[in-house]
Amino acid sequence: MDRRSAMKQLAILTGGAVLMPACNFSEESILQAYQNLQITQSDHALLSQVTNTIFPGTTLKKAEELMIPDFVLLMSNDCLNADQQNGFVKGLKGWEDFSKKTFGKAFSKMDQKEAEEAIIKGMALEGENDSEAGYTRQFLNTTKRFALQGYLNSEYFMTEIKPYELVPARFYGSKLIENA
Repeated sequence: MDRRSAMKQLAILTGGAVLMPACNFSEESILQAYQNLQITQSDHALLSQVTNTIFPGTTLKKAEELMIPDFVLLMSNDCLNADQQNGFVKGLKGWEDFSKKTFGKAFSKMDQKEAEEAIIKGMALEGENDSEAGYTRQFLNTTKRFALQGYLNSEYFMTEIKPYELVPARFYGSKLIENA
């Protein structure tokens, strides 16, 4: 065997061996991606309920079908600074108790209409940013922003609802060109 080809094959084999562990996209690795947020399964389920309230899936797909809760958590983990992450997590962890105290019912027990009203009222809360109302407002506004971004950039939306076309789009001339 030629030394050059042996070195080439060894380099490719070594690169592949180094790359293989990074190609694991199991559920465990997805939950490990949120280490800055320290999210539990119950927090993830609550966030799924909030995003499904924003995108209920009556005429279009539900948020959970498009993995919008995972997108919201990933964006919150990667794009927010430490103070914003802290406010998001405090708002998420306190949302169930806040809705029980404010609306008389836990958010997970509300029907669609009550949940929509709770989110609208929660987003309109006034108060200091370091208060319970401030954390709730920050959590809901961040969730809404990232859920909308994830939904509008999802493959489903870009292919089935509003197909993407490169710029400049098709040219539709208004006059026919006749043979001269």
